[in-house]
Amino acid sequence: MEDFEKKVSISEPLTPSMDVQVEEEEKGSKINSGSKTIVGLLRRFLAVQQRRALAYSRLKRGFENYMVSGGELAYQQLCSEITAEFNDCSKQVLEMESLFVSPDSCREDLARLLRSVQAQEKEKLHLTATIQVLKKAGRPSERLVSHENCRFRQSTGHECVHIQQITEASGTEEAEADAQYENALKEAIKGVQDSVIAINECLEEVRYEIEALEAE
Repeated sequence: MEDFEKKVSISEPLTPSMDVQVEEEEKGSKINSGSKTIVGLLRRFLAVQQRRALAYSRLKRGFENYMVSGGELAYQQLCSEITAEFNDCSKQVLEMESLFVSPDSCREDLARLLRSVQAQEKEKLHLTATIQVLKKAGRPSERLVSHENCRFRQSTGHECVHIQQITEASGTEEAEADAQYENALKEAIKGVQDSVIAINECLEEVRYEIEALEAE
């Protein structure tokens, strides 16, 4: 009799209510697993953005040192390292984009958010390079004149080929050149600031998304 009861208890099918409960648990498990994956990707993205911020800090310090010491070789080496760092960051973000649009995630909205950050980062880097080029060159009126092509004679001494250019150049043209320089520098600086604001807004959206997913 006991063996019979055991067989019955083992072979009895699950009731409809139990079937529903199991299905709901499995569904909830899948949702939680998917949410954890997305949260992991978003946190990974925030870590990449932190790497970018640190790289910009290094570039800023390196450029400031270059402007003081004039160490061209060290500055070029730094630029190469920063370029490699940014390339690796971009590569990682592109991988995350593809994961967000995959069937396992189906989060085109998050992929679109990352693409927006990528575009702003590209513009920010371009404008940062523009600012450094302008600052290296300096204002037209303050640029040093090279005397490599000048002549030197024992009787007359240094014969500067730039004297005629200097005397013929009008003060108005010099002022206009300085104004163009200042406008270009201000425009580039404002562009960087606008990109930073846009990037920060996207990062806030990412943080809100993480909070929402973790609250589920």
